[in-house]
This record gives sequence, C-alpha cells and structure tokens, in this order.
Amino acid sequence: MGMPLRNLVAMAHVADVTRSIAFYARLGFELRNTHVPEHGDTPVWAWLEGGAGHLMLARASDPVDPGQQAVLFYLYFDDIAAVHARLRAEGLPVGPMTHPFYCPLGEFRLTDPDGYCLMLTHT
Repeated sequence: MGMPLRNLVAMAHVADVTRSIAFYARLGFELRNTHVPEHGDTPVWAWLEGGAGHLMLARASDPVDPGQQAVLFYLYFDDIAAVHARLRAEGLPVGPMTHPFYCPLGEFRLTDPDGYCLMLTHT
C-alpha cells in the first residue's frame, strides 16, 4: 500500500472525562495527557495508555445514550480470573465469567460509566 498503518486508537465520547479517567485507571490505564479549555476547569479530552493499549476520551457534545454504544472494547490480561475477582471485590459490576470456544481461559463483560461494553479476556 505504500503507507503502512502505525497504530489505531479508539476515541470514546463520554459525559464526564474526569469520571472516565478514574474508571479506566481501575483497569490499569494511566493518564498521559489532557486538554482543559482556556476558561474551563475540567478536561474535555484525555489520552490514556495501558499496556499496549491507547484510548482517547472526549466530552460528548450531546447526552450519552448507553443504548447507542455499538462498539466493543477488548482488554487483554494475563490472569483474567484474578482480574475478575479483583474488580468484583472493588464493587464494579462485572458480568459472569464465560468460556466461549475462542476464549478457553474465560472472558467477562464490564460496562463503563457511559454504557460502552468492555470485554475483558486473557491474552
């Protein structure tokens, strides 16, 4: 093609960037950058990194409708059972561990504060 793709980064529109930064930090993401408008007091955009994953968060201009979130985010962990147990102990609403054919060590669903579906699975 002559132009090899270097990376793909998802950007999720969220109701509250600060709230979403805190949520994704519980999943291992670290804040790398934010933008606060000149006369603002909270970020309207953030860049997060976790392992090899990158995620941008941007404040939505319209109300976020959880029923309209049609993207799945897959997050990979070495010990998915331990992650499931830790997040459940922290009070996050983790779904049951399932073991589909493509994921024999298990995966589970977690919904972020804006209704995005996160599928947490083993590497």
